Amino acid sequence: MAWRLDCFGAGDLPFAQVWRSFTDRVPSTEVRALVLGPWWDEEYCGLRPALELMVADAGRFPELRALFLADVTVEECEISWLQLTDVTPVLEAFPRLEEFGVRGGDPRGLGEEPLSLRPVRHEALRVLRFESGGLPGQVVRAVGACELPALEHLELWLGVSQYGGDASVADLAPILSGGRFPALRHLGLQDSEVQDEIAAAVASAPVVARLASLSLSMGTLTDTGAEALLQGQPLHHLERLDLRHHFLSDATADRVRAAVGSGGTEVDLSEQQTPHRWGEEEWRYVAVSE
Repeated sequence: MAWRLDCFGAGDLPFAQVWRSFTDRVPSTEVRALVLGPWWDEEYCGLRPALELMVADAGRFPELRALFLADVTVEECEISWLQLTDVTPVLEAFPRLEEFGVRGGDPRGLGEEPLSLRPVRHEALRVLRFESGGLPGQVVRAVGACELPALEHLELWLGVSQYGGDASVADLAPILSGGRFPALRHLGLQDSEVQDEIAAAVASAPVVARLASLSLSMGTLTDTGAEALLQGQPLHHLERLDLRHHFLSDATADRVRAAVGSGGTEVDLSEQQTPHRWGEEEWRYVAVSE
């Protein structure tokens, strides 16, 4: 069971009051999972004050194994408007955390610094997920520099440059090399406006050989990226290849399905998209941006 903290559901109380009420009433030594919803009451504010309260009380939660920051819907706040902060203190304060998820990342950094991460070593973390309409390249590089020997599942929504997603394929090199995370079984490099370039890099990436599942979904994948996958290393060992929300032609989608799925791999090619046209130009879009 996960406990969810939400200032909206608490009658627009300040987060400090919601947090104190929670820690006073709930046996914190038994809490294994926490989900943070909207942390602001009447007036929007950045995440840092709420995160500092949680980190300061880390010692009261010795059994915490999962934490998700910013379980916020579009009706409450656009994903690219969520003002986050340096989330490294979470990993430093909770050494037994096994799952950590973060949603948002305001590229404007209004009121405080934008979403960031510092390289750390964490012995227990198995799942790391960043959901963003524009994930800063600094965060991607920091993930690649972390030492996470137990990490099995890594998911990065890279987003678009308009909303701060300035990571390059070169920033992904430490992850793709296969040398950073020895236990990795799932890799998601998703929601990218350079999905074709990512697919080309993945096609020869050493990390792929030991994955059970791979996701290049939610982005602007076209026949060019799919062709790179078809010409690259075999993918038959994968249990699942997730390419949903793509811009593949019917013919190329059929080729991918036949080539990769013939060995029993589940291939998700749902949510086929059609480019928007403005005159002679075509515009392709990711699933999550603003």
